Amino acid sequence: MVIFRSPERLAWGALDLPILGEGQDWHGLPFWPPVGYSLAIDPEWLWFIAGRNKPAQPHPDSSPGLFKAQLWRHDVAELFLAEPGGGRYLEFNLAPNAAWWSCVFNGPRMRVFDKDIPLAGVGTWATLAADGSWMAAAALPLETLRETIGFDENSTANVAFILKAPDQRYISVADLGGGEPDFHRPDKFEPLEIQPLPALSEAVG
Repeated sequence: MVIFRSPERLAWGALDLPILGEGQDWHGLPFWPPVGYSLAIDPEWLWFIAGRNKPAQPHPDSSPGLFKAQLWRHDVAELFLAEPGGGRYLEFNLAPNAAWWSCVFNGPRMRVFDKDIPLAGVGTWATLAADGSWMAAAALPLETLRETIGFDENSTANVAFILKAPDQRYISVADLGGGEPDFHRPDKFEPLEIQPLPALSEAVG
């Protein structure tokens, strides 16, 4: 799982990050336009960026920038981070309107806490174009990730999407093994592939 490293702090509104794409769903069927995503770390934050050039349907009861459960019932991007060696992992949901949700698990679908406890220090943002295209971003504090799931360069990760509610399509960047869609397979998350953040001219040319 590619994650870019920036020696300087990143900021919403000035995120010159390469965007990676995924154009096949869980069952290998193509769809258009593809989803886009990027992961990056700076000295203090892990950044998760997601978007698509098509209108989305975020949870109708969600509000921009606020914590909201069950975002997965509507269009959402999801980031999974697992501690080195497997075991505990974090699920982070980011809606097209920047609403978000998080949960820590001890094993597949085994919540650490019965009630929702938001990950501390998270910031989220989103932009929506006139044609409905959207881009959302979340900044997760590295210190909190280290304390919560022992996050480091040996962690594993996956990026996933759920689109087109109520006739949902499931997208996973990592190959999680097929069968019925199930993102909670931390043993199949991908190792981090940390790369230096290229200059914008290099990224586009």
